Amino acid sequence: MDLISQLQHNDSLRYAVLTGYFVVLSILSLYGVHRYQLVYLYFKHRDKRPQPLGRLQRPPRVTVQLPLFNEVYVVERLIDSVCALEYPKGRLQIQVLDDSNDDTRRIAARKVREYARQGFDIQYVHRKDRRGFKAGALQHGMQSASGEFIAIFDADFVPRPEMLQRTLDYFSDPQVGMVQVRWDHLNWDYSLLTRVQSILLDGHFVLESGTRNLSGRFFNFNGTAGIWRRQAIEEAGGWQHDTLTEDLDLSYRAQLAGWKFVFLSDFTAPAEIPVDMNSFKSQQFRWAKGSIQTARKMLPRILTARLPAKLKLEAFYHLTANISYPLMILLSLLLFPALVIRLEHGWVELMLIDLPLFTAATFSVSSFYLVSQREIYSDWRRRIKILPLVLGVGIGLSINNARAVFEGLFKVDSPFVRTPKFSIRKGSDGWRGKRYRARIGWAPLLEIMLGLYYVAVILYAISHSHFFSLPFLVLFAGGYLYTGWLSLSQSLALLRPSFGR
Repeated sequence: MDLISQLQHNDSLRYAVLTGYFVVLSILSLYGVHRYQLVYLYFKHRDKRPQPLGRLQRPPRVTVQLPLFNEVYVVERLIDSVCALEYPKGRLQIQVLDDSNDDTRRIAARKVREYARQGFDIQYVHRKDRRGFKAGALQHGMQSASGEFIAIFDADFVPRPEMLQRTLDYFSDPQVGMVQVRWDHLNWDYSLLTRVQSILLDGHFVLESGTRNLSGRFFNFNGTAGIWRRQAIEEAGGWQHDTLTEDLDLSYRAQLAGWKFVFLSDFTAPAEIPVDMNSFKSQQFRWAKGSIQTARKMLPRILTARLPAKLKLEAFYHLTANISYPLMILLSLLLFPALVIRLEHGWVELMLIDLPLFTAATFSVSSFYLVSQREIYSDWRRRIKILPLVLGVGIGLSINNARAVFEGLFKVDSPFVRTPKFSIRKGSDGWRGKRYRARIGWAPLLEIMLGLYYVAVILYAISHSHFFSLPFLVLFAGGYLYTGWLSLSQSLALLRPSFGR
């Protein structure tokens, strides 16, 4: 008896498949409902724009930390932009925290000497090992930092000259420990992939960081484009490297210690988006694994702390959100057998059961990103035309990010793999001939296999006139095929020159 016959006639198997299908879909729908709640809270609190309590009487001493590792293409741009900050030289210290082992060291050191001759208080700090990776570099820099406030910029950022002027007055409130600004995207229109990423990031900042801040919930420093009160870092225990998301970890420790955070949605810091799929996956892997590591570390403290229930619930959703990726794989595998079993059922059951769950689990994502685009761009209608691809890429990342989740849950060690930056914008030279490559791994093959599996499921659904499920099946097929194909094709394109040698 083949699988389809068993699914049609074996009651035990049918019960197990449908139970698993609805349990997974129900859990995913809970996270979908949470996204709807964030949208609701955003509109409820959108007029509560943060305002400084007052003005600082004199410019405070500020240390700008620039953590680097092998950033040969962007290091000069970064240092130039930081030295262009509109702030008194005598009140500004710049630390170039370079863990590089390539030409970045020479370029950065030369740049530092150039600006030191112009009177800048700028130091080049090189560690012989990468102990603690970025967190270790930042903590090492704290030993010689002279600033009362610490601004941090990753290598792919180009801070605006008025960055410090626009943010420091928020520290006139002695309880404010950190101010984060929204990321802007230097190369959002470089390719279809960078357009997708810009929408994903905008949703995070506008409707996650923005809503959490405006509604009085905890949110996190995003590792860059923010300013810390030094006292807040120290009282929270400093930078620790037992997770891959040291920024998320420190954020929760600081807010548990009583420090307030401020998010500025109306002021941005431009940055470069990864231009190849494998680098994007590497970044997403690090963020997903780090969030689960932080959940394991911090959730027990958060849930037992004397905090309002709304803060605890939001922290739970925030830190466990990436659990949806392994659930997405389970749903991917269960969709076809569930479809076979339920072909005999009519539209009424589908409307009463499947539609509400699918709406909560998937349509919430659409509303999430649609609202964020409408809130910050006048041409939002043009930008959201690729929304189906945004949803598909989210599905396509499930294999990559599910592995990250399991590694985070089961304490599998892995190094901090930074995202390559190439100083690429629309119309500029391509990135294929440049150094720094993310590892491809085995995930793209599985993604393509799952995509082809869904193509077969689509044909099966069409042949049985089950048209209701087609939009969802197309999303799964397209997401897995696009993600896997782009990973493989870009990696093979890098190998082509060597084939002809």
